[in-house]
Amino acid sequence: MPFQIRDVRDDELEQVVALNNSAGPSILPMDLGKAHLFWEHADYFRVIEQDGLLGGFLVGFSDRAEHGSPNFRWFRERHDNFLYIDRIVIDAKRRGSGRGRAFYADVMSFAEPRWASLCCEVFLGVGYDPALLFHGAFGFREVGQQTMPGTKLRASMLMKDLCSHAWIAETYGGRLPDEPWLAPRRRPASGPTPPRGA
Repeated sequence: MPFQIRDVRDDELEQVVALNNSAGPSILPMDLGKAHLFWEHADYFRVIEQDGLLGGFLVGFSDRAEHGSPNFRWFRERHDNFLYIDRIVIDAKRRGSGRGRAFYADVMSFAEPRWASLCCEVFLGVGYDPALLFHGAFGFREVGQQTMPGTKLRASMLMKDLCSHAWIAETYGGRLPDEPWLAPRRRPASGPTPPRGA
């Protein structure tokens, strides 16, 4: 059965945390509390599903979102009108099968009608070259570097211009057509379902 990319559901946040924390050192750890904050504030929070199993997720925040990441703040202090990719995680057993590329095609399609650029960071050091090459293949360029406060992790800060955004903004003036593929993420009205036993 082919995979599909769709919005995450609140009862899947524990699976998202498990995927995140099994991803290795290139992804910062996450607990259920952070997953709930992502659920409440992310502009883009989608999973990839195949045969009823989650095989990855991607989380993105607009430049106006409530988000405490120091890397997000680095971009907001220097740029505006962007969607920040906080993290993408693909299950280790599913890597190398095009799921990351499918996610990036999807997030670019979601972002381009709304924002002028995409931002993200890739940690620098031994073993991170595949991630840098991946982003370079999608047209990202380095706009700076920073060492994350309180860590020794140095990151390459990457941006990609979304070339059709200006035309879309001029043509539609901020009022996109009422089409399902252009719909914004429906954020929860009162937060996610509390974890079992809470």
